[in-house]
Amino acid sequence: MNEPAPRLLTDLAQSERFELLIGAVKDYAIYLLDADGNVATWNTGAQRFKGYSADEIIGQHFSRFYTEEDRARGKPAEALRTAREQGRFEAEGWRVRKDGTRFWTHVVIDPVVENGAIIGFAKITRDISEKKAIDDALRESERRFRLLVQGVRDYAIYMLDSEGNVSNWNAGAEAIKRYTAEEIVGRHFSIFYTPEDQAAGAPARALATALREGKFEGEAQRVRKGGERFWAHVLIDPIRDDAGELIGFAKITRDITERRLAQEAIDRSREALIQAQKMEAIGRLTGGVAHDFNNLLTVIRASADYLRRPGLSEEKRARYVEAIAETAGRATVLTSQLLAFARRQPLQPEVFDVGVRLRSLQEMISTTIGSTVSVEVEVRDAAQLVLADPSQFETAVLNMIINARDAMPRGGQIRITAGATDGVPAVRGHAAASGDFVAIEIVDNGSGIEPDTLARIFEPFFTTKAVDKGTGLGLSQVYGFAKQSRGEVAVNSTPGVGTTFTLYLPRATGKAVPTPAPATVDLAVVPNRSILLVEDNQGVGGFAAGLLRELGQTVTWVGDAQAALDILRARQKDFDLVFTDVVMPGMSGIELGKEIRRSWPRLEVILTSGYSHVLAEEGAHGFQLLSKPYSLNGLLSALGRETALA
Repeated sequence: MNEPAPRLLTDLAQSERFELLIGAVKDYAIYLLDADGNVATWNTGAQRFKGYSADEIIGQHFSRFYTEEDRARGKPAEALRTAREQGRFEAEGWRVRKDGTRFWTHVVIDPVVENGAIIGFAKITRDISEKKAIDDALRESERRFRLLVQGVRDYAIYMLDSEGNVSNWNAGAEAIKRYTAEEIVGRHFSIFYTPEDQAAGAPARALATALREGKFEGEAQRVRKGGERFWAHVLIDPIRDDAGELIGFAKITRDITERRLAQEAIDRSREALIQAQKMEAIGRLTGGVAHDFNNLLTVIRASADYLRRPGLSEEKRARYVEAIAETAGRATVLTSQLLAFARRQPLQPEVFDVGVRLRSLQEMISTTIGSTVSVEVEVRDAAQLVLADPSQFETAVLNMIINARDAMPRGGQIRITAGATDGVPAVRGHAAASGDFVAIEIVDNGSGIEPDTLARIFEPFFTTKAVDKGTGLGLSQVYGFAKQSRGEVAVNSTPGVGTTFTLYLPRATGKAVPTPAPATVDLAVVPNRSILLVEDNQGVGGFAAGLLRELGQTVTWVGDAQAALDILRARQKDFDLVFTDVVMPGMSGIELGKEIRRSWPRLEVILTSGYSHVLAEEGAHGFQLLSKPYSLNGLLSALGRETALA
């Protein structure tokens, strides 16, 4: 037997469709009350979360859903009265299920009107217990956070509106800045800035930085109520709503005055310690210089006094003249080593092959260190070009080798190697550096260096040798040469095993410059020329003028660069050469040379100096440099070179 086909919704009357709709809703209790508040209808949603079936609840008064305390307060009657008088009742509150459990609801009651009279009420209830739990937890969290913020006394924690006006204030802000909330809320936060910071626009920059970078952080002085200044650490973060719109700023300030004062005291103590260490180092340096120079001056002065005695034989005269010359040479080396350590030595860099230089030094090294020590030289790659002062390089290598020899009084072995490397390791607290370098290693199997000594070996005049057995300047020259050449020197040592010195020099490109052979200049190749001598020191100027005249030169001597320019402007054609000191009051010799180069480009210039920081840092700017103290042969070589260039 065929069952009848189900009806379509369109076949139902409107009232039937509405009843089906209400009955199908499960998330809302939707039902009718009569005029007295008795339940007249009941849907699936009402049964689901209130627990009553329709048979159990229809005809019962809706007040049974209320808690006992709400019934005692007359809440059900008040709800119907509000709906009747105001046309609607809406509220949230606790309700009770059939099993006695409570749940939080959102309730709407609307009067049902027919022919102008209220015949009942439509009631919609939703279980929002879960939402209430979340809201309660959020409110509790916010309450605890407010208590936390308000309870913090070491930090000023408060908010600004988008214009920078204070919108709330915690106990820490009051304790640190001394304003009560009533005094400060609504005022612009720039009131906490010093007058000079306000004038410089610091408050606006702080907010702009917070907006641009997401945070502003800094330390500066701020002002309490009453004008007292204090040091503050400040954080400012922008606050935005869900749409990304700026609604204000969160601001945290901490009083760090005590910390700053303590740090300043530490800094003062550190500066005092550094100053004491500087004075100690200066004293040690001065004492070392005085000791060594007094030794040299003893030889020079005694020799000069002896030469004044009448009736000296030529043999004795020659011996004491040679002693003066030799001692002057040792004094030159001493000042050169001092300047090298201080990185103030005027270097004359050129491209050379490290391997070629080391092999040319090998015979000299063997002679210097004696027969009990063997030397092995190994160059790992074909060409190891560097740009450095070759003379200073050879001196540095010899100084390291002599140090190795002295660590092996009973003999041993020194191995010298050179090869390319792609960086410099971390040395003496400095970070490692990458780049193309040539590493020259000098390894010995001597006594090694104790850790305490190792930390001081590059200090000038520091030595573990007996008195008069060493100046303590050899390794300081190595250090200064390496640093001034944009390189480094490292040392590793194990007591009883040996020591390795590694000199790092930047690699160079191009061709090596051939090493010129030393030669004595013949007076005959230096023709008579007219020289403008510029020297501010009377003793040196008088001596140099006399020496040049003895060499057959025509000399005009002036004491400063301005006087030299005045003479040149008047009679430049009378001069072939300007021979000028570098360090002079007013215009320096380098500045004079540049002016001559601009105004009279064909006029030759020779610079001379015992020391100049400009020369050490920038070089001779293309001019020939004759270092003081210069020898007769050095002076002749300079004059001869200018003749060849002319």
